[in-house]
Amino acid sequence: MAERRAFAQKISRTVAAEVRKQISGQYSGSPQLLKNLNIVGNISHHTTVPLTEAVDPVDLEDYLITHPLTVDSGPLRDLIEFPPDDIEVVYSPRDCRTLVSAVPEESEMDPHVRDCIRSYTEDWAIVIRKYHKLGTGFNPNTLDKQKERQKGLPKQVFESDEAPDGNNYQDDQDDLKRRSVSIDDTPRGSWACSIFDLKNSLPDALLPNLLDRTPNEEIDRQNDDQRKSNRHKELFALHPSPDEEEPIERLSVPDVPKEHFGQRLLVKCLSLKFEIEIEPIFASLALYDVKEKKKISENFYFDLNSEQMKGLLRPHVPPAAITTLARSAIFSITYPSQDVFLVIKLEKVLQQGDIGECAEPYMIFKEADATKNKEKLEKLKSQADQFCQRLGKYRMPFAWTAIHLMNIVSSAGSLERDSTEVEISTGERKGSWSERRNSSIVGRRSLERTTSGDDACNLTSFRPATLTVTNFFKQEGDRLSDEDLYKFLADMRRPSSVLRRLRPITAQLKIDISPAPENPHYCLTPELLQVKLYPDSRVRPTREILEFPARDVYVPNTTYRNLLYIYPQSLNFANRQGSARNITVKVQFMYGEDPSNAMPVIFGKSSCSEFSKEAYTAVVYHNRSPDFHEEIKVKLPATLTDHHHLLFTFYHVSCQQKQNTPLETPVGYTWIPMLQNGRLKTGQFCLPVSLEKPPQAYSVLSPEVPLPGMKWVDNHKGVFNVEVVAVSSIHTQDPYLDKFFALVNALDEHMFPVRIGDMRIMENNLENELKSSISALNTSQLEPVVRFLHLLLDKLILLVVRPPVIAGQIVNLGQASFEAMASIINRLHKNLEGNHDQHGRNSLLASYIYYVFRLPNTYPNSSSPGPGGLGGSVHYATMARSAVRPASLNLNRSRSLSNSNPDISGTPTSPDDEVRSIIGSKGLDRSNSWVNTGGPKAAPWGSNPSPSAESTQAMDRSCNRMSSHTETSSFLQTLTGRLPTKKGKEDELEKLSLLLFHEELALQWVVCSGSVRESALQQAWFFFELMVKSMVHHLYFNDKLDAPRKSRFPERFMDDIAALVSTIASDIVSRFQKDTEMVERLNTSLAFFLNDLLSVMDRGFVFSLIKSCYKQVSSKLYSLPNPSVLVSLRLDFLRIICSHEHYVTLNLPCSLLTPPASPSPSVSSATSQSSGFSTNVQDQKIANMFELSVPFRQQHYLAGLVLTELAVILDPDAEGLFGLHKKVINMVHNLLSSHDSDPRYSDPQIKARVAMLYLPLIGIIMETVPQLYDFTETHNQRGRPICIAPDDYESESGSMISQTVAMAIAGTSVPQLTRPGSFLLTSTSGRQHTTFSAESSRSLLICLLWVLKNADETVLQKWFTDLSVLQLNRLLDLLYLCVSCFEYKGKKVFERMNSLTFKKSKDMRAKLEEAILGSIGARQEMVRRSRGQLGTYTIASPSERSPSGSAFGSQENLRWRKDMTHWRQNTEKLDKQTGYVD
Repeated sequence: MAERRAFAQKISRTVAAEVRKQISGQYSGSPQLLKNLNIVGNISHHTTVPLTEAVDPVDLEDYLITHPLTVDSGPLRDLIEFPPDDIEVVYSPRDCRTLVSAVPEESEMDPHVRDCIRSYTEDWAIVIRKYHKLGTGFNPNTLDKQKERQKGLPKQVFESDEAPDGNNYQDDQDDLKRRSVSIDDTPRGSWACSIFDLKNSLPDALLPNLLDRTPNEEIDRQNDDQRKSNRHKELFALHPSPDEEEPIERLSVPDVPKEHFGQRLLVKCLSLKFEIEIEPIFASLALYDVKEKKKISENFYFDLNSEQMKGLLRPHVPPAAITTLARSAIFSITYPSQDVFLVIKLEKVLQQGDIGECAEPYMIFKEADATKNKEKLEKLKSQADQFCQRLGKYRMPFAWTAIHLMNIVSSAGSLERDSTEVEISTGERKGSWSERRNSSIVGRRSLERTTSGDDACNLTSFRPATLTVTNFFKQEGDRLSDEDLYKFLADMRRPSSVLRRLRPITAQLKIDISPAPENPHYCLTPELLQVKLYPDSRVRPTREILEFPARDVYVPNTTYRNLLYIYPQSLNFANRQGSARNITVKVQFMYGEDPSNAMPVIFGKSSCSEFSKEAYTAVVYHNRSPDFHEEIKVKLPATLTDHHHLLFTFYHVSCQQKQNTPLETPVGYTWIPMLQNGRLKTGQFCLPVSLEKPPQAYSVLSPEVPLPGMKWVDNHKGVFNVEVVAVSSIHTQDPYLDKFFALVNALDEHMFPVRIGDMRIMENNLENELKSSISALNTSQLEPVVRFLHLLLDKLILLVVRPPVIAGQIVNLGQASFEAMASIINRLHKNLEGNHDQHGRNSLLASYIYYVFRLPNTYPNSSSPGPGGLGGSVHYATMARSAVRPASLNLNRSRSLSNSNPDISGTPTSPDDEVRSIIGSKGLDRSNSWVNTGGPKAAPWGSNPSPSAESTQAMDRSCNRMSSHTETSSFLQTLTGRLPTKKGKEDELEKLSLLLFHEELALQWVVCSGSVRESALQQAWFFFELMVKSMVHHLYFNDKLDAPRKSRFPERFMDDIAALVSTIASDIVSRFQKDTEMVERLNTSLAFFLNDLLSVMDRGFVFSLIKSCYKQVSSKLYSLPNPSVLVSLRLDFLRIICSHEHYVTLNLPCSLLTPPASPSPSVSSATSQSSGFSTNVQDQKIANMFELSVPFRQQHYLAGLVLTELAVILDPDAEGLFGLHKKVINMVHNLLSSHDSDPRYSDPQIKARVAMLYLPLIGIIMETVPQLYDFTETHNQRGRPICIAPDDYESESGSMISQTVAMAIAGTSVPQLTRPGSFLLTSTSGRQHTTFSAESSRSLLICLLWVLKNADETVLQKWFTDLSVLQLNRLLDLLYLCVSCFEYKGKKVFERMNSLTFKKSKDMRAKLEEAILGSIGARQEMVRRSRGQLGTYTIASPSERSPSGSAFGSQENLRWRKDMTHWRQNTEKLDKQTGYVD
């Protein structure tokens, strides 16, 4: 104890007991008082657990068994035990947006595809704590909810608000006398002047029973009943909640994983009209980001041609599918910016002549001149008809334009009408009908870049706008690439745009742009699946357009998507011999080499069939080296083989009809195999082109391979540039992820060798490759890791609990998988900072745990839980701790354990020995563990163990710590598949070798070290929540949710948990000053973990874990110069634990305070032996209920901790803890407020039991009376004396409660003693106190009133009877203070308080600015104090205060000294010093 600091020694640990001991000499004539003091004094004497340390908790499970409640049912019964439906495991079908689930059509799929489909379709596995919303984290007494609940209260009218002002009262009375009034208006008192009025007035109604004799008790009872009638049941509903941020104990339910959408924009294409109508025109829309130089959406194709124009193409176009007739589309933009353009491209039917020639008629002919140019138009129509008949399936580029999207959004948002029409002209020339307007407000906006900020990029709230695009630019045959387009778009925003000087094609395109509705009807996904709310399939649909985000989007896959986009870019046939000028490329997706093997998987464009087997690029007339701008969209098969490939066939199209000349002539061939070493082949390609048809078996080879006997264009050089992009939730497109999944799937199929890249992996080196692939996951790109996060974590979790057997050896992958998980979640935490909640929990990981994770299905021979059957066979080793360990695996055990920790010696030992040695090196306290049996430790393998029973038992446990068995089954089957339903579960469990993930996770966490341990600590919440959900699933599927808690989990698992909690508590204590942010997260994570464990584990065991945390914190506090940070962490820790929905039940509210069965000395026996005045056990129990005695703190464990924290922090001698007053008071206020509104405790009898848990609060608040804010102050005069010396007592008796009256009220005779001071005791006369703020004082007082209102009146009366005169006086003055605090003082007082509050907030802001800017230092602060200004502490004697009572008027020039603890004046009066803190 020598090293304890002064503050720790000065803390009043048994304050009330000391008080009684000090007064006992004065009250020697009162046997009743001496009896009470002696009992409490003896309790204090015989128990050596101060308030600063936690007591040993009662074994809650044993207590409930040995103290059964006599009540069979009812509210009291519900208080003693958790409800049977407390925890539920719910399998909730995931919400599907589409009418038909997005799954592949193929029946046979490889294991990886099957895993992905299962991951996207299986039900959510949710663990629900049914009563969780009744915890303090969801306290309904918030400001908004209080206003709702107070609406039904009757309106009160107060006399103080109705009374006139004092200044005007006399004038009003004189005026009243001068006024002539009628008889009806005359006050009754004036009727006496008129006998006539008196005789003719009606008598008052008689008061019944006025003169009856009624006993005083009956009057008291009637008054009591009337007081209780129509009273609001909930006290805290009438009291404003404290000003608090988001409660630290609130854990929000994570969002359901769902498909990502950016801000959604609805674009409706209304009409497209040219000056002349001679042929069909085909249009497409897409979004481009100029800054990122990226196309950010797929193409939307729409057809606005008239039926007459469509008829020209009837020979070439099959009947149109309804899905290709869409004229409206929904675009998604994740990263809206000022650089986004909506680009519209137009195509027409191929005809003879270049683009300029074909566009010329559209530029020179006007609609107004149609009559004059009739013959020319007829000729043009005839030519167009011929071209449509002959070349109808070929297209040529025609024109384009662009809309600066943010200009439209910002201009539409600034207009006042609900719908606007905006005309956009990209050139100086306008169309002939450009003057026509359909709206009175027309905003003409150029395409220059706007200067508006981020608000202009909001696409969710602008007003719908109708755009009329009047000018198009003709396409230039040599500038069709995307690079050219980006240059054009960048140029459009310049005032002197080159494009403005070009001659435009005049047209009129009308489109509507508006924010997309949340649930649009008749909508199709990019895969053409119907989104829900699709009443009629014959209605023209709206297409959802797939986004290609400008930057990475970190959202896990939740739906099946498998699309391929092909972008032919350029072709160079300049060196090709022969005629090849009008070139088109036919693109086909082939599953074999025969021409009939083309698959109908290419999406149609507009007014055509839904899918086709081929797609053609547009033709640039007479160009041997054309550029292309096509986008060809393909629906990829779920399972690809080596024969799947893209085939490109190049044709020369004969535009002029000649005899014996075919329409199209093949001029080249090339291809791209879809798979390369098992991976999807995507990216940029520069391919050579063959002049001849490819030979047989070409599809498995790349065209770069020089095949013998083949002729190539330009000597086999790359002449065709094409880009292939996949948007897939099947193919990861990351080499590290691909390798990991491929190896796991190879284990499933048991097919060796495995070919990955250029490597052939044999079974004998599979182990090293698997480990290296797991460690290499940290190297993979974050975006694909997040997209496949759910499947990846499932696989890693499986490898922790289910390591495979390869070549007869157990491959222990637990450590590698645990390390990979820790690394992945840390990467997510560091890179996705915007996705964290207030506790630092990443929302993606929280959603995975809450919805996706489930206990792995571990029975190897069970049928597949997912769609389809799982084949293959492989050997496994289970890490489950089964009761019987196969002898055949003894030899392999040492090898399998050697990888778990490099620090462990090579001698083969049990995992328990591993844990024991590591914990021993870290100094963990596992005194309660079975490992410490007192006998010899388990002997190494091969040696003879000690014959003692203890060591034999330890040896048996060690042997069974890790068991292995070999099975034949599918590896993938053991993945976290759909768990068996309750039906038939009994049959399955007989065969089920249950795998306990939580046990393996705890073991891996305990034995890990170094960087792995640090990574796990950084994100401890993830592993804690994973462990808890695994525990609940284990209990649920083994029907143990109703089992006794002591038998739910094995002792060795509880040892691991104890070791884990102990080491983490040690980390918090040792690192809280260095890694503040991390320690705060770790502290809350540990608290939430223990809170969760209270719902599933032995609650007495969890209490012991809480005590071990308290023990480590307490031991550290003694050596700290400033303990407030660590105490604040402990308050957060305690508040989270006490937010448990069954907090009251955990405190045993129905138990009587009997001496606990523990190794500590028996309180009752000590009391009975030493008490010389009373042996009444009932008196002792009553006293214990109102004191923070050891029995109280043991049996009401959590409530004892809360009240102990309150008592210690509010103690005036507790140095450095003043800043925590508000925090600890808010914790108590929040608890009581939650109890008050809890529907489970609405019954008065139940509420009395709950209030019993807080009876010591009365004594604690009584001790703080000198520190409470003085609410009795009126006109700056203190109405309540803080301290009265004995000599002044009689003179001050007018403002005090008479002690004679007080003792008479308590029913106790008045002792003939010297009258002591009202509040101040001799032992505390030298203290200086810090006054609490008004808010904190008010919160404390409302808590006191709640306890007094709801506690058992008999118990309260008994305790009041035993109070000393001094304490009874203090209690009555405390109640007087409550009246002053909560009485209604009138509207004017409230208005003055509001103005003061506003002024205070301004002062606080000024102080905060000064603190941030550093304008006030220690020297300036001292100068301010010396001048009598507001300082940190102003110490003044009440007798020397200015008449106004101001705390700031003292002119005592005092230098603040930290070592000055008392300041005395040379006066005989026992004045109390009070320090005021602003």
